[in-house]
Amino acid sequence: ILGEHLRICPQGYTCCTSEMEENFANKSRSEFEAMMKEAGRSVQTTLTAQHRSFDSYFQDLLNKSEKALYDAFPSMYGELYTQNMKVFKDLYSELRRYYRGSNINLEEALNEFWTRLLERLFKLMNPQYHITDEYLDCMVKHAEQHKPFGEVPRDLKVKATRAFIAARSYAQGFLVGSDVVKKVSQVSLSHECTRAIMKLMYCPHCRGMSSVKPCNNYCLNVVKGCLANQADLNTEWKYLMDSLVIVADRIDGPYNVDTVIGTIHMRIAEAISNLQENKDSITAKVFQGCGNPKISTKGSSGEDKKRRGKVTLEAKSSAQALEMLVLDAKGNLTALKTYWITLPSSLCSKKVMASSAVDDKCWNGMTKGSYLPEVMGDGLANQINNPEVEVDITKPDMTIRQQIMQLKIMTNRLGNANIGNDVDFQDASDDMSGSGSGDSCPDDVCGKRLSKSPSTRQPETHAIPKQSGHGINGASSRSLPSAFLLLLLVAFIAAQHLWR
Repeated sequence: ILGEHLRICPQGYTCCTSEMEENFANKSRSEFEAMMKEAGRSVQTTLTAQHRSFDSYFQDLLNKSEKALYDAFPSMYGELYTQNMKVFKDLYSELRRYYRGSNINLEEALNEFWTRLLERLFKLMNPQYHITDEYLDCMVKHAEQHKPFGEVPRDLKVKATRAFIAARSYAQGFLVGSDVVKKVSQVSLSHECTRAIMKLMYCPHCRGMSSVKPCNNYCLNVVKGCLANQADLNTEWKYLMDSLVIVADRIDGPYNVDTVIGTIHMRIAEAISNLQENKDSITAKVFQGCGNPKISTKGSSGEDKKRRGKVTLEAKSSAQALEMLVLDAKGNLTALKTYWITLPSSLCSKKVMASSAVDDKCWNGMTKGSYLPEVMGDGLANQINNPEVEVDITKPDMTIRQQIMQLKIMTNRLGNANIGNDVDFQDASDDMSGSGSGDSCPDDVCGKRLSKSPSTRQPETHAIPKQSGHGINGASSRSLPSAFLLLLLVAFIAAQHLWR
């Protein structure tokens, strides 16, 4: 029959009614959306699996360190440990909460641990004295000047902070990537795209050419037009993948996560031993600075509080497991780098089953023959002359733009983690100011942009080391309005005087 009634397919002779054409349009739409979601699920599965593997490894590392402490410390320290169990439990609890994303200042948490431990141990090692809270405050100020725990607190703070920042950002990077793919896969097709997909996949059926495959270049133009916004994810997506690879190398290299996290209990034991060895000199210096505390009327023997025996602390290395995890992750991340710009060719070759590029007897949108138009570039801006899909390049999809911003923010976090800086994960003001994605990546860690952010942003919760200047600058900027008002007042009085 004549196809004058058709709204999408060529209006020559056809074997499709209007109802059949509509059904084919709905069918092609649902099939294409299913293809998109299937491709996205594959990427999500890969990223989620990588997160699960690393998360399991890291939590296991922390759990083993904590268990080793609980097993060994009672025999090593007696009441020095048993009366202070909560201090140790609180430390590991805070470390876990930080890793899982809580708004905790890691350096402050570690400082608080050493302060509390020093207070408790000082009292237990001097049971003959009545030591008040006020005296403890004075003791801490004087004792810390003489490094009662040796170099362990400073050394552990530097190494553990780097390791935890890198581990947390690394784990979250996989989740953010997976979430971006999930949200983008749910973006609905435009009306123009739906028509183009129908014409590509089922109009041959209406012309009695159901066995003729679509021309490959024709398929590419249709899919590139439909996924124009998705392709704009490419730049920031690559930066995220690259940043994850770089942080992975840090975790398995300079930041030495396996050793640092797996030996926390050993460093604590080393610190306590330092305090015990220097007990007399530390106590003398505290008494000199704070005065002698009152003698306790209770009278207590310190015999049971002394070290009971020598137990050798060990840390079982899982460095090989980490090396394998990182190697596997880097392989998958590299493979996923070009996901968004290779998606059209992947869908055309594997799902739509388009013909080869040289085929001149394929479906070209009108009939069986060759396809002459050139293939469009990737991304929204390159679709201005797309012959198959009408794309309004002035109206980018806002859901996808939001996901591009999420990629930028996560890459920024990873960039900071790479140089050992912690930032407030919710302060994205600097990231939001970017106008484009093409110039936002650094030379080696996804951008000079990233290395600059610690000195420009003011996090609300996660303090960045050596940033005390922000408070001063903030205070001076707040004083400007007052100075300005004062000048206005002086000028006003002078004007009145002259007027008189």
